[in-house]
Amino acid sequence: MAAQKVALVTGAGSGVGRAAALALSRDGFAVVLAGRRADRLEAVAKEVKGTTLVVATDVKELASIVALFAKTKETFGRLDLLFNNAGVSMRGMPLEDIPLERWHAIVATNLTGPFLCTQEAIKIMKAQDPRGGRIINNGSISAHAPRPGTAAYTATKHAVTGLTKQTALDCRAYDICCGQIDIGNAATPLTEKMAEGMLQADGRTMPEARMNVDDVGRAVAYMASLPLDANVLFMTVMANKMPFVGRG
Repeated sequence: MAAQKVALVTGAGSGVGRAAALALSRDGFAVVLAGRRADRLEAVAKEVKGTTLVVATDVKELASIVALFAKTKETFGRLDLLFNNAGVSMRGMPLEDIPLERWHAIVATNLTGPFLCTQEAIKIMKAQDPRGGRIINNGSISAHAPRPGTAAYTATKHAVTGLTKQTALDCRAYDICCGQIDIGNAATPLTEKMAEGMLQADGRTMPEARMNVDDVGRAVAYMASLPLDANVLFMTVMANKMPFVGRG
């Protein structure tokens, strides 16, 4: 009988991370729940029917990331999936007014954090038997087209796309796949304001359609279900009626 597969989800305490953790668990993964708020992680762990490990983690801190992956290896002996989901957004503001400390904080969470987690995951996946695994990065619709006034966020999400491509290239020799899911308007507490109205590129403020976040969780689980000789390099999952595909 094959050993149970192990998935690690960052930002697992709410929203997309929670939805992905639940979907992966339903597909038979043991799930490592990582995030800053231990209480939220414990709440998600109670919802999961299968095996979980809760590890309070700050992806802005290298020592915290190293401890997370060490605990995962110590507990399960392997890692089959990393979902780099943790991230922060930003309120709209003119590019020239973005404080440097805010820029650094967003880059640290949205780009450096996934980079460091990817490094630690690769070390485990290269050495384990059977060898290999899968890394999924949470991109964004903003990896394709920006919202007004979100330069730091948009820059990091474009950079995550580069990290995804480079990881897929550099790690395929080790049977490690890397793909990216770009999400548009999943219904979470962080996107409630979208239903009230979001600033558009033409200066208008308009309500935007949202979609059930559970559909994002199922999309992540699908990517994770593939054998390691197949990969979804990029997937876009979006609210069908959000203003992205067309002009105006």
